[in-house]
Formats: sequence, C-alpha cells, structure tokens
Amino acid sequence: MTLRKFSMAALALVTLTATTGFTSGPPKPSWQLSDTGVTARFRGLAPVSDKVAWVAGSAGTILRTVDGARSWQRVDPPGAAELQFRDIEAFDADHAVALTIGEGDQSRLFATGDGGRSWKETFRNDDPAAFYDCVTFLDRRHGLALSDPVGGKFRVLATADGGRSWRLQPTSGMPDALAGEFAFAASGTCLVSADHLGAGRAWFATGGGERARVFSTSNGGRSWRVTDSPIPSGPSAGVYSLAFRDPWHGIAVGGDYATPEAAPEAAATTRDGGRTWQAAKAEPGEYRSGAAWLGGNTALAVGPTGSDISRDGGRVWSEFDAGSFDAVLCVSGACWASGEQGRVAKLTWRR
Repeated sequence: MTLRKFSMAALALVTLTATTGFTSGPPKPSWQLSDTGVTARFRGLAPVSDKVAWVAGSAGTILRTVDGARSWQRVDPPGAAELQFRDIEAFDADHAVALTIGEGDQSRLFATGDGGRSWKETFRNDDPAAFYDCVTFLDRRHGLALSDPVGGKFRVLATADGGRSWRLQPTSGMPDALAGEFAFAASGTCLVSADHLGAGRAWFATGGGERARVFSTSNGGRSWRVTDSPIPSGPSAGVYSLAFRDPWHGIAVGGDYATPEAAPEAAATTRDGGRTWQAAKAEPGEYRSGAAWLGGNTALAVGPTGSDISRDGGRVWSEFDAGSFDAVLCVSGACWASGEQGRVAKLTWRR
C-alpha cells in the first residue's frame, strides 16, 4: 500500500469512527449507578439475576430490588438500626440470609423467606472472643459462617437447612492461626464458595499476621488446609476478597485499607484450587476489597479508589472506573457493585 493510500484509509477509519461510533478493541465496561434513596454503606451484596438483587449495610439497612435497580424497597429487620450488616446471601427474590458483625452479640445471622417482610434471628454469638466476618452457601441448604480465631483457631458455623439454624463446627480439622491473623469483613467475600461446584468446596482468606493466607475445604468445612499467598500482610493488610470460577481457578485481591492508594503485589491467582498462588503480573496497584468472575477469563475488582478489569484470568489488571465501591458480584452475566453513600451500580458495556 502506498503512503497516500494508507493515509486515505486512515482518514476513512477516523471518519467511520466519528460518524458511527465504531472503535476497534473489546467493549469497555462502565458502572451505571442507581438511586437507592439512602446513605448507608453497603458492603453486603447479593445479586440473584439481572433484575433481582439485595444489599446490606450500615445502620441495619437492607434493600431489595426486583426490577433491575429501577426501584428499591427497604426490608431490614425491625430493631436492627444499631447493627452493621456486612454480608448477605440470597437465593431468590424471597429468601435471603444476612450477617451482622462485631464483638460478642453484635455478630448475628438473620433469615427471611418472604422478601424481607419478616426476619428471624437464627444465630446470636455469645462468645466475647468471637467476631464473625463472612457467610457463604455451598448450595441452597448448606452454608458456612466464619469467625476470627478463638483460642488460636478460626471458628466456623455450619447450616444444613438454608440458614434457619446453625451449629458450631469442631476445630480439630482447622490449622492453627498465626499471631494476629484474622479475616476482613469488607465485602462479604473473605469466605466464598460456588453453588454450582458441589463437593463441599469453600475458601477463606486472611491477613493481619506475618503472612496473608488462604484456607480451603473440600468436605463442607469439616477440615481445612492452608497455604501462603504472595499478597503482603500487616496489621490492616492482606487478602480481602476471593473469587473462584471453578474448583481450580481463583483470584485473590487485597492490600492495606489504611493506605488505599498504594497496594503493590496485592493480587494473585491460583490454578490448582488454592494449593498454590502466583502474584499477578500487573496488579491494580491500589487496595481492592472485592473481586468477582464475570465469565471465561474476565474478572472484576473494586475498592474505594476505583474498579479494574482483567481479561486474562487475573494476571493483568487495568482500571476502568475511579468511583468508590466495596463489593462486586456477577450472576448470569449481570454484574453489580455496592459501596459507601448508598452507592449501587450495574455494569454496562460501550464501544
């Protein structure tokens, strides 16, 4: 091609882009905020579909939408204004389980089966040394809730009836905790599972101690194994969020909440179910509290300073939004994010 022909072709491409909006490369993600009408900080997020989602947060606030975030209903339990919801798990538009956090009896679990019109308190912690951080469900009936270490071991509750009752698991199958080690109640994803995987697989992540680690179970929480991650740990640093797309491929993100704008090496991946972890080649570079798989090799991470996307399974990340979010989750191709000042958004794509 001659130089003149090349220039004319380039001009034609520029004209086509300007007149049609067509650009080369993959579609670009962006967040579309919805008006929730409240200012609570929503660290608990539970999307069910493109239409149905629940959020739970500060000042005892729980909201639900059934029309794709066009409107929200306030559905929190009566008398919960002094409690801090940090996680919520939903099965459909009617059934959900929510966790409040804090020392002693501030850690509680609630369940609803009628869309939040009524709630039943199904667990109240009576151990002043326990502090529950996250809850997850392996399927509709079987779930786990995680507490920071008590007596040198992380504590786990289990349910076999969809959260209507809980029992404390023996700690004989739990490895010893490190000095100062704990989990982060930042986005409801310090403890995760995937209900389509079966086989009782779950994982939880830690920080605070000498090393940031990931615990895993393949038998519904009866026994656990632990491995180190390459993500730095410290008094307020470590792995804040996990996400698994199948029994082998997972991502971990974190950093230091106290220094959100600088988080070197704060992302990692696994290809063997969490037995080993490799540092990302290009991490977000800032503290990230939530992570989720969108589909295939595409994953998202969010934090108070922005959102990132990876198109290669978590090895390389790039920022696409500078807004503040704490949690992100995707279901059936629909991704939702939530955070401070009542912020809830859905992911959209543009050329």
